[in-house]
Amino acid sequence: MRLGIFVGCFVVVAGLVQFGVLPKGLGDSNFIWVLLLAIVISAPLSFVLLRKQRDEMSAQIVGKVDGAKSRLEANRAQEDGVIQ
Repeated sequence: MRLGIFVGCFVVVAGLVQFGVLPKGLGDSNFIWVLLLAIVISAPLSFVLLRKQRDEMSAQIVGKVDGAKSRLEANRAQEDGVIQ
């Protein structure tokens, strides 16, 4: 999804540069200018627009980590019971 937002920003910025709304880069640096401007615009957009997906992924990771911790603790308790 982040790549899609970046590509969309790149297309919009390239169009704005071609129509003269945004300034062109110096000399042959037009592509780099458009690329950097698209990165700068897409980063905060991704942060805001993908918040829901980021929160859902975080919840999944927390659940998996908690499950792994409980299994590890169960294994430790089982080993302690065998040793004593």
